[in-house]
Amino acid sequence: MEYIFLFHNPISSKFCGGAFTQRQIAEAWIRDHKLSGVLTKYPVDTGVYDWAVRKQVFIPKKNEHYERNFIAGFTSASQEHYHYEDGECID
Repeated sequence: MEYIFLFHNPISSKFCGGAFTQRQIAEAWIRDHKLSGVLTKYPVDTGVYDWAVRKQVFIPKKNEHYERNFIAGFTSASQEHYHYEDGECID
């Protein structure tokens, strides 16, 4: 499975600020711009909800877990992710 890294600052934007094929490239960009936010690894060509269910890191148990708004905004702590402040990784 292929993956991509997306950088997001949920305080300043609801959209991601960059998409990268490698963590090292993303981190260089984050450092260069002294950014704060989260870099998260996403599976390509599938939704995170489907990926998490398939990997059994999330098991839907409630009716709301099958609703489109839940699926559309789903994210998983099982995704590889890193936190940054002023360009430096704080994890």
